[in-house]
Amino acid sequence: MQQPFMAYENDSDGFTTGNLKITNGFDCIRVEGSLEITKDRAGLEVALKLKRAVDAAIDALKRDRNLPDSLGH
Repeated sequence: MQQPFMAYENDSDGFTTGNLKITNGFDCIRVEGSLEITKDRAGLEVALKLKRAVDAAIDALKRDRNLPDSLGH
């Protein structure tokens, strides 16, 4: 079973799907590369993996009651 992506929880988690690399951080999640989502079962799995990471980030951001307007990056 795949470990859930715990957005913003550490500076070490990350995964690669296709040529897309998603790296976790305490104040930033970095997404680099490209991704082809093909119209087949493999494409569905790739899309769901990406969606889980994005959903985790959105959920973490919504839960943060002290979310700043900007980090100034």
